[in-house]
Amino acid sequence: MTSRSMEKEPLPERERKYLPELRTLLENLPFPWRPGARIAVKVHWGERDNRSFLPPHYAREIVRHLKSRGCLPVLFDTTVLYSGGRRTGEDSLRTAAVHGYSEDFLGCPVVIGDGMDGRDVIDLPGFRHFETVQVAALVDRVDGFFIFSHFKGHLGSGFGGAVKNLSMGFASRAQKQRMHADAHPLLDREQCTRCGVCVEACPTGAARFPGEESYPEYDTDLCIGCAQCIGLCPVTALRILWDIDPAVFQERLVETAAAVWRKIGERTVLANALLGITTDCDCWPGPNPVIAGDRGFLGGTHPVELDRMSLERIGEETFRRAHRGVPWERQFTFAREIGFSR
Repeated sequence: MTSRSMEKEPLPERERKYLPELRTLLENLPFPWRPGARIAVKVHWGERDNRSFLPPHYAREIVRHLKSRGCLPVLFDTTVLYSGGRRTGEDSLRTAAVHGYSEDFLGCPVVIGDGMDGRDVIDLPGFRHFETVQVAALVDRVDGFFIFSHFKGHLGSGFGGAVKNLSMGFASRAQKQRMHADAHPLLDREQCTRCGVCVEACPTGAARFPGEESYPEYDTDLCIGCAQCIGLCPVTALRILWDIDPAVFQERLVETAAAVWRKIGERTVLANALLGITTDCDCWPGPNPVIAGDRGFLGGTHPVELDRMSLERIGEETFRRAHRGVPWERQFTFAREIGFSR
């Protein structure tokens, strides 16, 4: 659908209901930027063929709010590890436009934060797991940030919100790899139908059939831990096999976000959309079951605090049921340990 045709379409019921709530939230959030400031709006416009991403009307509302106060917004995301519609900058902008995230519709430029080839990055000081954290160079090229996150489930982190949007959302492809490095697929042969989706989806050739009548096998030396095969398996025959304590992934996720926050926190405002709360993130194509009813929007000035509020509003048990055994609570205890909370 083109931006012009979207303009002519009547607003869907959910947007008609929740856009006024978003406007009220924006008016009541702090506004730390001066007129003329260039403000980068961080979003996730959804993977190709994904059905659960936030529609662009909410991002457009944020853009309009920033422009009404004299700021110069630019909307962005970064490239990803896995194959699909966002691996390169060119593919990602094409996917964004298909999903309505175009300059014509939003009223501001749409860019790739780490460059069209994913190599426009800088290194920030780390904390415990990383000596340095590599992120999009855009952090040095704008005056402030508005972090707009879709709060939902995630197979590796239990839930994804503001912290994950700062972490995976700002990280270079190399940094994404560092965070995922010890996660590999584990096959349940009783569930597996040998459909081949995991083999087709693997960006490195780590998944393969050794013979015509065999089950797929996974080369852990080639595996980059992106978990695309796990998320796309139509019969959920794959789960994550951690070569480390799974809590370490939570720590790496938080550490990357903390490094970004140390760089941009004083010039950043955040909002979480608690709408269309699905089992997994907006990276997966196809169906993504809803696990909780809409809860509107929450905003704030600290990502850890905002995610905690979002969990409380939805109910923590929702995410425990959706992703049993994922130690997402470690995100909050580790954040305190490294000074990334208040």
